[in-house]
Amino acid sequence: MSDKTEKTERLSVFKTYKLYVGGKFPRSESGRVYEVTDSKGNWLANAPLSSRKDARDAVVAARKAFGGWSGATAYNRGQILYRVAEMLEGRREQFVREVADAEGLSKSKAAAQVDAAIDRWVWYAGWTDKIAQVVGGGNPVAGPYFNLSSPEPTGVVVVLAPQESSFLGLVSVIAPVIATGNTAIVVASENSPLPALSLGEVLATSDLPGGVVNVLSGRTAEIATPLAAHQDVNAIDLAGADDVLAKELEIAAADNLKRVLRPQPVDYSETPGIDRMTAFLETKTVWHPTGSLGASGSAY
Repeated sequence: MSDKTEKTERLSVFKTYKLYVGGKFPRSESGRVYEVTDSKGNWLANAPLSSRKDARDAVVAARKAFGGWSGATAYNRGQILYRVAEMLEGRREQFVREVADAEGLSKSKAAAQVDAAIDRWVWYAGWTDKIAQVVGGGNPVAGPYFNLSSPEPTGVVVVLAPQESSFLGLVSVIAPVIATGNTAIVVASENSPLPALSLGEVLATSDLPGGVVNVLSGRTAEIATPLAAHQDVNAIDLAGADDVLAKELEIAAADNLKRVLRPQPVDYSETPGIDRMTAFLETKTVWHPTGSLGASGSAY
């Protein structure tokens, strides 16, 4: 018998990209897909073309997850965000390839983007149990009272991912939303959704409870319009909207007084600061009488 192994041709195993909603990976309810191409117009994959029903399902999932996620300790949220970074490190090469295809970058430049995105998860993981000390604390008031302010998450936040920065920008708008206890519905970049859909696979294996982040792909305007008008959405980040769409969504969001973070020029490679965290925090202030400690009138 010959020791030589016969070489046989393998069939290509193309990846089927799916949405990430409620911790599961459904196809679009509509059954629709659209072609995703690289920067040179070459076909990469068919991505799900989300419908209004998919958007509503994502809101239901995000609302269901909000109580548990916002009620978790900040330390625990930080552990989970760090776990996301760990899992991404293990799949680094896949994301380098997807980012290079999506943005027309060289492998070295795509690798720098992916490394920065992984570091960004670590950066926000460190902030989860510190942001309260920065934006909250005791307030000096005239009177015998303790007056304490503390931040609380706004609720369900819709995030329109940046259109051009398919991964670093994506992470830079998702991480601050969930670091502070909110849940998110992410509308991926319309032309470059594949890194976002792959991120859903990482989140599903990173101890992040299902529904905390939900990822939809498709036509940004088609998905965002019903989400901006949805009565169970509390806030919206318009990072990935153009000026015309942003104005339309602001008007729709006003119906139930959603918080709106307007689009602005951002260099996602820079240290992000805490603005995107504080944008989706509410401040709760508690007054408590100190009481008197006796005839002297002193108080504790």
